[in-house]
This record gives sequence, C-alpha cells and structure tokens, in this order.
Amino acid sequence: MTKPTETGDPSELIDARIAELGDWRGEVLAKVRALIHAADPDVEETWKWRGVPVWEHDGIICTGETYKQVVKLTFAKGASLDDPAGLFNSSLDGNVRRAIDIREGEKLNEKALKALVQAAAALNQSKARTKSRKP
Repeated sequence: MTKPTETGDPSELIDARIAELGDWRGEVLAKVRALIHAADPDVEETWKWRGVPVWEHDGIICTGETYKQVVKLTFAKGASLDDPAGLFNSSLDGNVRRAIDIREGEKLNEKALKALVQAAAALNQSKARTKSRKP
C-alpha cells in the first residue's frame, strides 16, 4: 500500500493514513478524529508537514501524529488552555504547545477531550476576532 504523502483531499489522506496503519493506532486516530468533529462541527481537516493530520478552526486546534508507541495529539496553543481532567501528559515544558500521548489500550476521557477541542477552537476564534479588529 502506498503511504499518503503530500497531495489530495486532506480528509481522504487522513482516511488513507488510518487504513494504512491498520492497527490500534489507526483505531485511536479514527476515534479522536470523530471526537474532534463532534466537539466542533465546523472543524477543517488539513494535511501538513509531509503527512500529519491537522484539525483547524481559525487556526490549528491540534495535530494527530502516529508513532510506534503512541498516538500524539498536539494542541497548538495547549499551554493557554485549562486542562482540569489532566489530559495533557507530554510536551509540558514548552510555553505554547501541549500534547496528549495515547498508548495502546488506554481509555481516553472523551468528554474532557471534547472540552479541550472546544476551548482550543474558542481561543482561536477570539484571537481571529482580535486580529480582524486591528486597523
């Protein structure tokens, strides 16, 4: 099977990535993708950096990278988001991004993930409104 690379419809490329993985990582990526869409029906899927699924709404909400041991959801402005459920467990030292590493067999707090997605979209929208008001 050919690996999804650079060109094409982003949603189709993400579908192909999920199918290509064919294991727990594909299942997790499909699950978080569905949760992201449920949390923000206006989210747009993009495909960046030679093969990374990205979800955007007035800017990047998060990326969905797959590695051998984890599916990593990196929130572009995660350091600015409240995380009362403690989902962020990676990239905690930076001033901007935060990530959630999901390992095989781990149960994801779906309600908390949806809340993070909604908060990230709201933050992006507030920054977009501020930019549009500047002369």
